[in-house]
Amino acid sequence: MRFLLTDEQRAFGDSLDAMLTSADTPAAARAWAAGDPAPGLALWSRLAEAGVFALAAPPAYEGVGPLPVELAVAFTALGRHAVPGPVVETVAAAALLTRLAESGEAGPAKRLLPGLVTGESTATLAGRGGYALDADAAGVTLVVSEEDAGPGPGADRSACLRIADGYGPVRVSADPARRLAVPAAGGEVIAEGRQVARAAAYAGDVARLLTAAQALGVGRALLDRTVAYVRLRTQFGAVIGSFQAVKHRLADTLIGLEFARPLLYGAALSMAPADIAAAKVTAGEAAYAAARTALQLHGAIGYTEELDLSLWLRKARPLRDAWGTPSLCRATVLAG
Repeated sequence: MRFLLTDEQRAFGDSLDAMLTSADTPAAARAWAAGDPAPGLALWSRLAEAGVFALAAPPAYEGVGPLPVELAVAFTALGRHAVPGPVVETVAAAALLTRLAESGEAGPAKRLLPGLVTGESTATLAGRGGYALDADAAGVTLVVSEEDAGPGPGADRSACLRIADGYGPVRVSADPARRLAVPAAGGEVIAEGRQVARAAAYAGDVARLLTAAQALGVGRALLDRTVAYVRLRTQFGAVIGSFQAVKHRLADTLIGLEFARPLLYGAALSMAPADIAAAKVTAGEAAYAAARTALQLHGAIGYTEELDLSLWLRKARPLRDAWGTPSLCRATVLAG
């Protein structure tokens, strides 16, 4: 199996990185955390123009996909630049709608997918625990709920897909730019049956894969910023980056992130639940380790909200747990 990116895939990632570098993503993330989604939605439009959301949908719905590897490349860049908003959830919703259409339930896809692909609409999808990310800013909040116990577990059960009528209070999150809320009860049911449960299971795998990609990008951003900092900070008349203990800590962090990379791309190629879970737990733990390293080596300044580093520090733990905690992902790997 080939884990190296093609020239076209690398060029796509480089173009996104250049676009996001020129954009003021830290300002957009801070505004999003404060309840002002306008800068983030403007950035969202640029991502749609770059074709990010088109990667999640087939040509029949204005897309060019699904292309999981290219999505992994894109979401690594989004994590590296701390892009706010329910980007993972929107792509997961697109995956759910696409899988429903493939099973013969094309109505919801025809209604919702074109807007998601072009960036004219945004969506969030209630994950495990019932919370939906950024429901206050999303145009559509989709909720999957089981209708009955059924004869089997998980995707073998019957479920319904509905558009929630609003949302509850926005909850405090470890990452202020991740605004969580419980979708309101009721709303229009747009599909129901066993195919909904199967489509939702697939969408959950897509969300888990792209969250792993985001975590990998966050970890790389933390490492890059920490390396730059230790080259400038001096102690005992020398830059701290010259100390062996600091070098070893940074090397361990880099190894963890580099080990996660081929797992991520391998999972994107296979789309096997166990492979995705392995990539998720590895990338999540590597990003969390990068956050601990960054905080230790920055010292007290790392705790300040004024430093942009805090935008990435606060993402590492939530991304590690989102769409599958480490224990749940390990259990999936063992079961697979």
